[in-house]
Amino acid sequence: MKEMIFLSLILLVVFAGVVTSAEKKGKFKGVEVTWLGHAAFLLKSPNGKVILIDPWLDNPKAPESAKEISKVDLILLTHGHFDHVGSAPELAKKTGSKVVCIFEVSRYLAKQGVAEEQLIGMNYSGTVNVDGIKVTMVPAVHSSGISDGNNIVEGGNPAGFIVEFENGFKVYHTGDTGLFGDMDLIGKLYKPDLMLVCIGGHFTMGPREAAEAIKLVKPKFVIPMHYGTFPILAGTPAELKKYLPADLKKSVIELNPGETAN
Repeated sequence: MKEMIFLSLILLVVFAGVVTSAEKKGKFKGVEVTWLGHAAFLLKSPNGKVILIDPWLDNPKAPESAKEISKVDLILLTHGHFDHVGSAPELAKKTGSKVVCIFEVSRYLAKQGVAEEQLIGMNYSGTVNVDGIKVTMVPAVHSSGISDGNNIVEGGNPAGFIVEFENGFKVYHTGDTGLFGDMDLIGKLYKPDLMLVCIGGHFTMGPREAAEAIKLVKPKFVIPMHYGTFPILAGTPAELKKYLPADLKKSVIELNPGETAN
């Protein structure tokens, strides 16, 4: 009898340790996702890699912590608009990080003084592995002209990214996009766990279109972005949820700029 009680206690301790470990990893399996306002995100991998997506770090909603970012391993740019390229040239030169973007944007960054060995210009369906982080470029429906003084220069095609971390957790950043049917293929082929989806409207999907995109992709979790930066980006997470069925409503994680989900 004593042996049975002792064995039960050991199993209880082991099980508690497993639960505690799982809780520490969180729902994103050790990946940390911080919203920096607008479409800017800082993703931290389980192995400590720091990925910045669309680092417009002085956007009107950016937290003070965005100014303190000093370590960056990888920058991803979805397209050439100023509110997405943002601080990328300065950050790349300062940190030595790799930069993944459409080929035409890489040529613009080279002219801004970013070293060629840092630049990875690519195109749709291409995949690169940067120190264990796999990045696949997928389509977006938008524009991508780069502001250069009073002129707009060629910025190639807009894009989204599937980011696969060392542990297999996948994040889909839609970039600025309208709704398009091939999001269904993106969902089926890449099976992202987390979708960072634009909901502001006017320049991108609004809540109604974003809800349809979520239904096509079928991620486990959703973080809305690209809203509230300016009055014209009027979509809200509450409105997004109104267009979603009950099971998908639960997948929406609403962050304030500077907050982290993991």
